[in-house]
Amino acid sequence: MNKLLVDRIFQAILTTFLVSLLIFAGTEILPGDVAIAILGPAASDETLHAIRLSLNLYDPAWWRYFVWLKGFVVGNPGVSLASNTAIGPALWAHTLSTFSLAGIAAVIVMPLSVLLGIVTAVWRNSVIDRLINILGLAAVSLPSFLVCYILILVFAVHWSLFPSLSSVSSDAALTEKLAAMTLPVMAIVLRVFAYVMRMTRTAILSIMTESYIEMALLKGVPRWRIVLVHALPNALAPIIQVVSFNLAYLVAGVVIIEYVFAFPGLGTYLVDGVGKRDVPIVQACGLIFALTYVGLNLLADLFGILSNPRLHYPK
Repeated sequence: MNKLLVDRIFQAILTTFLVSLLIFAGTEILPGDVAIAILGPAASDETLHAIRLSLNLYDPAWWRYFVWLKGFVVGNPGVSLASNTAIGPALWAHTLSTFSLAGIAAVIVMPLSVLLGIVTAVWRNSVIDRLINILGLAAVSLPSFLVCYILILVFAVHWSLFPSLSSVSSDAALTEKLAAMTLPVMAIVLRVFAYVMRMTRTAILSIMTESYIEMALLKGVPRWRIVLVHALPNALAPIIQVVSFNLAYLVAGVVIIEYVFAFPGLGTYLVDGVGKRDVPIVQACGLIFALTYVGLNLLADLFGILSNPRLHYPK
């Protein structure tokens, strides 16, 4: 088991390094000139030369990559090309906002999804099972932006329960901040719960075909007890995997949701950086999203290994 753990950690580090290379290379091969994009086509050659020199654009790409990666590791991800200020404080503030939004959504959606998956497995092919599956498929089939606009139309326009925009001042009251985050959280919950619920249901039902489950049924053990005591612990590995994937989506997959609700998170910050062609912001946001995916997948692998008793002892 120790060998497996070390192997997964090494793979995560290698994956992060390769992804950082792809992020840097992807922004490097973009067409156009960064200096002209900042100063405009009417800038003089001397001014363009000066800004290229200040941005180290004359250095080799491999050297600029290592300087950028080192700066990110030590907490200095770069300087904004649009405002000529360090992006570190703004980046960490937007990251904290996104993780706060994702954390609130995770506290709601993960227990709810697992519980609904267990309910649909216990009452398989019942009216409750079919109704929950229909609602889940409907929620996951709609595009994210459409879900957001439906929520705004119902809860902000017609009923006036919550604000349509989530941009509030930092000194606002806690209740005002929670009210502003309600609609984005609802949109995330509707997008995520169907995946976790259906995977939980599928994992439990696959275990229900095992011989020891059939023996328990023949002994007259109640179905709910079989699911909770015998099937669920053995179905934890795939459930942990899908939970980790959707936790990663809560952070890295909410770009559209954040932008629609004007939530001051990483998604909005990334879209603004793309619109202004602010390469350091795009690179830093992309690397944080990648780190989130790799880190949560690593945790899923580790918990999957730890939850498998067959890996705890040497063969």
